[in-house]
Amino acid sequence: MAESLKRIILEMGTGNDLYGEDYTKACVRAVQDALHHSSIILFRSLGIDRDSMQVEVTVAVQQPDKVDSSVIAAQIPYGEVIVNAVEGGMNVVDEENGTTSVIATAAVAARLKLDDGPFLL
Repeated sequence: MAESLKRIILEMGTGNDLYGEDYTKACVRAVQDALHHSSIILFRSLGIDRDSMQVEVTVAVQQPDKVDSSVIAAQIPYGEVIVNAVEGGMNVVDEENGTTSVIATAAVAARLKLDDGPFLL
């Protein structure tokens, strides 16, 4: 049977940088928030190598060109990591104090190669 990548998990998170207007820092916090919501025990339960998964991380901020994708990728401890920085999130401007708070969102999707046939857990 042919094998194809199947999404086994999708977690979402949010993060922010309140005073530094650091888009990467806000994204790191969003990714960490998403990771703290998940525990994929099937690797241990089924004897699957965690490094065999592909992890796609999508982070959304108002200025995606200011995100250091290598720093985001370093947050993922296993697998082949792909990072996409896209426009989204939110900036909250405090004109009175001359600061901008950056709010980021993240989606972390893990995929595994599985047979195209029935798969029972």
